[in-house]
Amino acid sequence: MEPLLISSKQNPRIKALLALQQKSSERRRSGLFVVEGQRELGHCIAAGYEVVEWYVCSSLLGAAGERLLSEAKAATAYELSPTLYEHIAYRGSTEGVVAVVKERPLDLNDLQMREAPLIVVLESVEKPGNLGAILRSADAAGADAVVVCDPLTDLYNPNLIRSSIGARFTVPTVACTSEECIAFLQERGIQILTAQLQDSHPYYDVDMRVGTAIVMGTESTGLTEQWRRAATAHIRIPMLGRLDSLNVSVSSAILVYEAVRQRRGIEN
Repeated sequence: MEPLLISSKQNPRIKALLALQQKSSERRRSGLFVVEGQRELGHCIAAGYEVVEWYVCSSLLGAAGERLLSEAKAATAYELSPTLYEHIAYRGSTEGVVAVVKERPLDLNDLQMREAPLIVVLESVEKPGNLGAILRSADAAGADAVVVCDPLTDLYNPNLIRSSIGARFTVPTVACTSEECIAFLQERGIQILTAQLQDSHPYYDVDMRVGTAIVMGTESTGLTEQWRRAATAHIRIPMLGRLDSLNVSVSSAILVYEAVRQRRGIEN
């Protein structure tokens, strides 16, 4: 089927698309979200998400974009001019494709984990860019899941998806309460390592070869007391300069790669 042509910013479809991009309330109401860019959409489709609408600018697509669209033939496609595409696109280098996709939320019981899982837990993460960067590190380190407790950011926020470069779809990501996550980890015998300055050990002195959840808090306030009480051990990254903290995404990368280092030789 040939794409349907849209030429006006006032078209109801364009207004609906922008509402999904800009409003978490609209994403929650509709159960839909927006993915922009060929790389991100490739990961999204490979993960089994259903594309319901394509918005394309054919002059920007190229052969790779045409192949991508052929993988979701049932979706309705709309053709946009370069000017109108620029109006809806978050960035200019997205290769001419934006899609509306059905949400597919996971819960803790949906997670498929290896015998000694590695899980990143984030409490009340605030910035979509930080969460996106953490998902990239989790993907690179082969983490089993990222769990976002009491989230202050929408897991389908376009900024999160963009900053994750598609890792939002390659790493199982769950939102739940801290109480639910703590119970889940304890029931499965997964040790809880909380990153904090107080009463803590250097991270490299703690055994991460067993099932491990690395728990990070916000940069401004750290972890709440319920996580500190639930911890198997408290860990810290030594700070040798004048500052007392790192960006949460940087800290997460350091800690998950310590688990990778320790597990080297006992996994593939």
